[in-house]
Amino acid sequence: MTTTYLSVWLSHLPTDRLKRLGPGLKRNGGRSGDAPAQPGLVTLAKIKGAQRVVAVDAVAAAHAVKSGMTLADARAIHPGLAVADADPRSEAATLDAIGAWCGRFTPLVAIDGADGLVLDIGGAAHLFGGPQALVRLLESGLAAQGFTAQAAIAETPEAAWALARFGTVKIAPVSTGKDFAKQMAALPLAALRLEPATIQSLAQAGLRRVGDLVWRPRAPLAARFGNRLFERLDAVMGQLKNPISPRFDPPAFVVEQVFASPIAQHEAIEGTLLALSGHLCGLLERHQKGARGLVATLFRVDGVVKRIAVGTSRPLDQPDAMARLFRERIDAIGEDGLDTGYGFDLVRLAVHEAETLPLQQTDLVPEEEALPDIEDLGDLVDRLGARLGLRRVTRLQTEDRHGPEFAVMAVPAVTVPMMPAGLDRPFAKPTRPNPDPLSRPIRLFARPEPIETIAGIPDGPPVQFKWRRNTHEVTAIEGPERIAPEWWKHDRNDRLAETRDYFRAEDRHGRRFWLFREGLFGSGQQASHQASNDERSSDHAPLSPEPSRLPRWYVHGLFG
Repeated sequence: MTTTYLSVWLSHLPTDRLKRLGPGLKRNGGRSGDAPAQPGLVTLAKIKGAQRVVAVDAVAAAHAVKSGMTLADARAIHPGLAVADADPRSEAATLDAIGAWCGRFTPLVAIDGADGLVLDIGGAAHLFGGPQALVRLLESGLAAQGFTAQAAIAETPEAAWALARFGTVKIAPVSTGKDFAKQMAALPLAALRLEPATIQSLAQAGLRRVGDLVWRPRAPLAARFGNRLFERLDAVMGQLKNPISPRFDPPAFVVEQVFASPIAQHEAIEGTLLALSGHLCGLLERHQKGARGLVATLFRVDGVVKRIAVGTSRPLDQPDAMARLFRERIDAIGEDGLDTGYGFDLVRLAVHEAETLPLQQTDLVPEEEALPDIEDLGDLVDRLGARLGLRRVTRLQTEDRHGPEFAVMAVPAVTVPMMPAGLDRPFAKPTRPNPDPLSRPIRLFARPEPIETIAGIPDGPPVQFKWRRNTHEVTAIEGPERIAPEWWKHDRNDRLAETRDYFRAEDRHGRRFWLFREGLFGSGQQASHQASNDERSSDHAPLSPEPSRLPRWYVHGLFG
């Protein structure tokens, strides 16, 4: 198939959007009332200190009202004109919604300017009866939604864009033939998407058609207008193919169901998703893949598109589990979130992220002797994520931090896949696992609690300590494990945090504690000694050294 790109031109998108919203537009100097026989509608924006027309509908265009006119000139031509303020943000949202609806023809849909779309239909046109039938189906579908659309198909996006706006044919001939060159040569220079000033300068030189540039020497024109002129000329003439940037990446696997009569009941929707899940799992099984990110796209008969996205904690290839996740999600969003309206005539189920599914062999092991797996836990996590949100189900993950109280953090239990619904993947920071899990207590206090200690020697471990009004005699102790602070961490007085020496202590009743000593013996004396040396080697008076203080003891956790 040689014709692969379909361009859609929504020539009256701003005014069509307003007409869909209903009556109540300003007419005849700001009064609102009944519409005349042929009202006409324009949108306005303040440009260079004046209210100017930025978009017109078909009726206003038939009365010679054009974009760029002042409001006074437009009303002089057509007194019964209806006006409304331009809203570029809402117009862009409407164009994006139309792009989502065009996804029923191909997943490769790109926004093309403020009033157009381009679809990569390579290998898809025959599914709708061929290119001609596809163009008719798309234009009639948009017309039923209230949008004026013109579509054309060509081998390059630029050629399709030019034919949709200025051509007389819907399907371009083969780009290597004479008929294609003849069709494109007859188009005006505006088909090259040049700046108005460039088009005016070329017109002054007698160049008004695309064909006027084809047989001209390029060097003089390129020296004046730049190479961009001939890059666009080559693209329109089918000699240069530029890729498009689709709204979303195409899914890895996709299945869909088309209905002659729309469905609106939740039971019918869930049953359809279950059936599609069965077909999807067949595709996954053949490729030895499992789904990690699933998106159900429901196309409503009035053009509205609904997306339901779910993620899984493990590669999934079970239809019942997939359908159960979507059932949980539908129950969570409710009727208002799903908004079936007049029903859906197309339901699509796609895998946007898949992982290799390892083969499992369990037939050699008796069922009663098989080791328990984590499928039940994974299923629970998936269902909670579908109902509450993927980011609200968390698990604890170790962090490569010096301080034990900061060495763990809560992260999403389900890895959020990249999906068209706008979900982002949280990339986990690489962590260094603890080489000795038994060196850390099972219970760690949120804040270390101070204790009073008695030691055999000043810098030795305690032989007795008092904590929470109870005295504990130490019968066995192991340590120290020295943990230095991060060099970039400082306290409120801009001083570096102190070093900790951790000990595992056991009292005479068998209770085990995780104790630490904060600070080092002699730190104050060493500072004073260093200050004295600096005083002898400098003419300036030294700063007052920090007074020596004994290390402080804390209990940070309990073992067992």
